[in-house]
Amino acid sequence: MKPILEIQSVSKNFNIHHEGGSYLSLRDKVADLVKFKISKRSNEDFWALKDVSFDVAPGESIGIIGKNGAGKSTLLKILSKITPPTQGKIISRGRIASLLEVGTGFHPELSGRENIYLNGSILGMKRKEIEARFDEIVDFAGTEKFLDTPLKHYSSGMQLRLAFAVAAFLEPEILVIDEVLAVGDAEFQKKCLRKMEDVSSSGRTILFVSHNMAALESLCSKALLLNEGKIVISGTTQHVIDAYQQVLETTTGSHDGVIVPRKNNSVVNKVELFL
Repeated sequence: MKPILEIQSVSKNFNIHHEGGSYLSLRDKVADLVKFKISKRSNEDFWALKDVSFDVAPGESIGIIGKNGAGKSTLLKILSKITPPTQGKIISRGRIASLLEVGTGFHPELSGRENIYLNGSILGMKRKEIEARFDEIVDFAGTEKFLDTPLKHYSSGMQLRLAFAVAAFLEPEILVIDEVLAVGDAEFQKKCLRKMEDVSSSGRTILFVSHNMAALESLCSKALLLNEGKIVISGTTQHVIDAYQQVLETTTGSHDGVIVPRKNNSVVNKVELFL
């Protein structure tokens, strides 16, 4: 059976602009303009991802972990076709639904009802398919009272509930979720995790980024660890979590706010690549 996702040597480069010289006050800047003084500028290439390759089998739940700035969100945005890779390619054999940021794929001027149909259409669903799951989406999101209210009047929590419900209930083959679930309260997070377990058990594929290691361990059978845009190690979720914990303790002396289920003192040789 072919992988449902093939990530082949994907890299992403961003060009960063730097202004030369030290900080200037507004008066100094105006004086420089009068004197036709031009500040020096420089550009720098920043590789958010470097030669990332892995396959995802149908029905797998893959956790993606790493410190802030490791390239996790950039990878998910490329998988979701929000931004293209600089190098490499991605082969997808199924519809992808993404939940990356609160409000992504929604229009603030449209009502909750209209946004459900809009988002479903973006996912490639037909109107009849959306209508068949409409009541379940609204019930899960708990936004029935505000269904015909413009989205711009929703709280961030209400937007999150609606966005997750649309992504989960419209039955995409691949569900991509960033750590946006942290916006919701504890009760809603548990509800989302239960739904993701149902999605996984139904044979659909999940890619899940989170700093909650206990949630990752519960949901994902496999994981990969990113650092500075590269995959450092991949394998079983617990094996990768242990490696990540060791990295945090070695580089910072703390867990950096990460929830780790338990400590394991085993040494993972591949982690030494970036210590």
